[in-house]
Amino acid sequence: MPKLIILTGVDGAGKTTLAHWLADELTATGTPARYFKNAAGRRIVNRVAQRLGLRDGGRLLGRHGRVVAETLCRWVTIARAILLTVVTRRTAVMDRYTYCQYAMIRARGDRGERIARALYTTFPRPDITFYLAVPAQEAARRVEARGRDLEDPAHLAAYDDAYRALSEFDDFVVIDASAPQHLVARALREHLDSTHQGQA
Repeated sequence: MPKLIILTGVDGAGKTTLAHWLADELTATGTPARYFKNAAGRRIVNRVAQRLGLRDGGRLLGRHGRVVAETLCRWVTIARAILLTVVTRRTAVMDRYTYCQYAMIRARGDRGERIARALYTTFPRPDITFYLAVPAQEAARRVEARGRDLEDPAHLAAYDDAYRALSEFDDFVVIDASAPQHLVARALREHLDSTHQGQA
């Protein structure tokens, strides 16, 4: 079974729910696994900015400051996840990874991807990366249904395009996440099982 499993995709794709499920499913079927959320702190910074009467974190920190803060925050969360994975020897199921930072920078038209890549170069290459693909309008609807925030479908479409333009994208396993959640979960598990059998 792969030791480092990544779930990525735009907001509303179902990453968090499915990553939690997969970690629990693997553990229940004999492969001890742990869930990790490698967030960049974007929502927290945005909420602070909005409480101060500003539109978002970019207004609070400036575009460059926002990229630096998010890149460093994600570095810390990933580094912690990798360390705990090594210490516990469990399979890591990660909700987001380095690729999310690269795509976010590109989608917003910010600078800093080269620095982010240099900073993240010490992190291992995942054994498998799932890209949960969902149309932008559907992803925005799901985000709104959560009742915590909103996402512009145009931004989500740009975010999806940015992911697909990454040099690493050809190695991703693309899963149709617009299907009912139990079918998406089944597709994840079946692909992992087939990968494991192929390595045996």
